[in-house]
Amino acid sequence: MMWFNKMIASILPHLPKKLVWVFSKRYIAGRSVDDAVRVAQKLNTETYLVTIDLLGEFISELSEAEKNKEEYLQIIETIEKNNIEGNYSLKPSMFGLLIDKEACYKNIREIVVKATEYNNFVRIDMEDSQCVDMEIDIYRRLKEEFPGHVGLVFQAYMRRSPDDIKRLMDVHTEEAPLNFRLCKGIYVEAEEIAFKKYEEINAHYLENLEFMLKNGIYVGIATHDVPLVEGAFNLLKKYKVPREKYEFQMLYGVSPALRKSIIEKGHRLRVYVPFGEKWFPYSTRRLKENPKIASDIMKAFFVKG
Repeated sequence: MMWFNKMIASILPHLPKKLVWVFSKRYIAGRSVDDAVRVAQKLNTETYLVTIDLLGEFISELSEAEKNKEEYLQIIETIEKNNIEGNYSLKPSMFGLLIDKEACYKNIREIVVKATEYNNFVRIDMEDSQCVDMEIDIYRRLKEEFPGHVGLVFQAYMRRSPDDIKRLMDVHTEEAPLNFRLCKGIYVEAEEIAFKKYEEINAHYLENLEFMLKNGIYVGIATHDVPLVEGAFNLLKKYKVPREKYEFQMLYGVSPALRKSIIEKGHRLRVYVPFGEKWFPYSTRRLKENPKIASDIMKAFFVKG
């Protein structure tokens, strides 16, 4: 069956967007900020926190970065006006990281300033290996100026992640701890810089998580993998981590039963809510990450509901 799912996954990105939307609407709030507000409000009523993300990455002109920045500033105004319990995530490549790093920093800083006005928080997503050093540097600069209002993402499959995390301990304080989302990693990287095997990645995920928890780093435990969730439960118990010092995080539309079970155990959980006109690249990437989704898509074509 896996070969069939992979075949479907390879074909669907080349189909008309209207057909791909059958798959996408499960994982994306919609095309507009109003769609994001609607989904976020529903999740809040179900006791989930959210992080709002405007889809898009790897622009080619700085004029696009300016447009994305202005859109994010308006998104923050709209989300705050609607009293959403949530924060914001962004990808630096949307703001010119690979064109002009300093311009990118200034664009993201404006967004952090806006979020800080509402005592809120911005998460800087980690992208592929060409971006890592620059994104760590931007995080370091922003954390020093806005210590409790900015966070970063680390990817467990990257061989360098443990050293990168340790190097940032010099800006970690009890009053303003480091704030990281820990995920497995999604980009296609060379084996010399990224672990490839499932067991290897999971083992290093838990090693990174243990370092963070025992050193007082605030962690967004971002996974849909049951063994990792159970491993996280064990580490939280081992280090007696208070509930306000961590949270679980999951993608919108993924593993709703697992999501509910985590909440029922008394843990906080934040749902990543993506939206925007750039939904198509995000959708096809989700499909490549998890070809098993292809079975659900085929059912959606032929089975009512």
